[in-house]
Amino acid sequence: MTTTTHWDTGAQLVATHLERQGVDYIFGIPGAKIDRLFDAIEDTNIKMIPVRHEANGAFMAGVIGRLTGKAGVTMATSGPGCTNLVTGLATANSEGDPVVALGGAVKRADQQKQTHQSLDTVSIFNSVTKYSAEVQAGSATSEILANAFRAAESGRPGAAFVSLPMDILNQPVESGILAPSFPAPLGVADTRSIREAANKIKAARNPVFLLGLQASRPENAAAIRALLNRTQLPVIGTYQPLVLLILCYYQRFAGRVGLFNNQPGDLLLANADLIVTIGFGPIEYDPELWNTQHTDIVHIDVAPAEIEHYYRPSVELVGQIDPTLNALTEQLDHQWSMPASTVDLLEEVAHQRQAIRAYNRSHQDFAMHPLHLIKAMQDVITPDTTLCLDMGSFHIWIARYLNCFRSRQLLVSNGQQTMGVALPWGIGASLLNPDRKVVSVSGDGGFMQSSMELETAVRLKCNLLHIIWVDNAYNMVEMQEIKKYQRYSGVKFGPIDFKAYAESFGAKGFAVTRQEDLVTQLKQAMDTQGPAVIAIPVDYSDNFKLMAPREAGSMDPVFA
Repeated sequence: MTTTTHWDTGAQLVATHLERQGVDYIFGIPGAKIDRLFDAIEDTNIKMIPVRHEANGAFMAGVIGRLTGKAGVTMATSGPGCTNLVTGLATANSEGDPVVALGGAVKRADQQKQTHQSLDTVSIFNSVTKYSAEVQAGSATSEILANAFRAAESGRPGAAFVSLPMDILNQPVESGILAPSFPAPLGVADTRSIREAANKIKAARNPVFLLGLQASRPENAAAIRALLNRTQLPVIGTYQPLVLLILCYYQRFAGRVGLFNNQPGDLLLANADLIVTIGFGPIEYDPELWNTQHTDIVHIDVAPAEIEHYYRPSVELVGQIDPTLNALTEQLDHQWSMPASTVDLLEEVAHQRQAIRAYNRSHQDFAMHPLHLIKAMQDVITPDTTLCLDMGSFHIWIARYLNCFRSRQLLVSNGQQTMGVALPWGIGASLLNPDRKVVSVSGDGGFMQSSMELETAVRLKCNLLHIIWVDNAYNMVEMQEIKKYQRYSGVKFGPIDFKAYAESFGAKGFAVTRQEDLVTQLKQAMDTQGPAVIAIPVDYSDNFKLMAPREAGSMDPVFA
């Protein structure tokens, strides 16, 4: 039974609801329409973290949600404060990151007037969240908040938005608190469907597992390992997922696929007669790129498949992923003999890994080849290190060729492909595990979209290293423009002294100017206590190979 309580202000009710919901951090920027709530948070155990831009606050909340499974929270004032949240919430919704955003609004009596910062924010957020609502009566405040958290955390997680009019926050209210309100747990998928999926896998000559975003959730790791160990079948991942694959099984992991169809994993998908997707959504890797032959698909996820021409599963196992996989594993009682072509592709992947470990090639001027940087990064990244990637051509190199084993050790924006996420994600991840090193990586273009948060990182004493791959261009766009139009446009910009820039915020700055200094300076930067930034010039002249077509029998263009 919920006890009705008198609250002097609606803001007190909201703050107490958030505290009982288990919220530890809120990221945001105050303003006149929501400052009453900021004031009320001061009387709770929640840590309020002012940020330098609302989108970055949403990114920080998003990574809290991704790494904990509990919704991160961000707050912004009315008008432009809310509209600045749009990119952050759209990103969280696409990535499956649970986030609840609270936005201020003008008082209800002014909502139809031409007054400062009056906007229909609920309509704005309807298209980029799972749930968008405004509190129109104080007595409904806790109900709406409870439903926002349920929507954000249930099924395929995502973003929720709640608009809080100024008068709702200022006026007294009589209400109970409906928190915490946990989503109802999903059960195991239908027994009949599990049996049908098992029979399809048994009958297949060359089945392949494709791990998607939801497969990377830590609670699914043990079930996926058990399934792979039982079947000994090859496995591929999109850019986000990696479960804790034991080293002896890593030889059957064919790497990550996405964006451009020319990887060993793409050939495995093309040769398969059955593809079993686990936690996959089409936004991660367009099925029209990897399933042109309309190969039979078994879909395993918390939600039904998004049906399209190239993604039409014949069997869907919809339910909680880990018990569903356990039930499926119990019905698979033999191991498959892999075709010679599959063995050859897995050997190619093993050769690539060895080639990167031995990479030692000089390039023009003093800029580093991407594989040179990846080799150096691989040597300093431990299993405890969380790696947050921004968006740019560098993220393709890293996602394809850098090895990570822990669930959600490597964080990528694989849905909206949002620039500027890496540093805010790194800050949020550092708050959760302050004793563990977090490494965020961006290009020089993406870094400058959120670099103001270096001040936030310094203020919070984050155990964070930010690596900048420097080429003075929006290179991921540049390489695609050159392929399409044989020239580039609108992508070049001027240089920045990133060492001095970092030090102006109080962070430790490093700038690599000679290839022979890379390893030493990278290790020094990793060993720095508190925030550090290292700028490394990169030679992207081989980027065209990332998109080069590949035929059966040929090698990955990067290694050909």
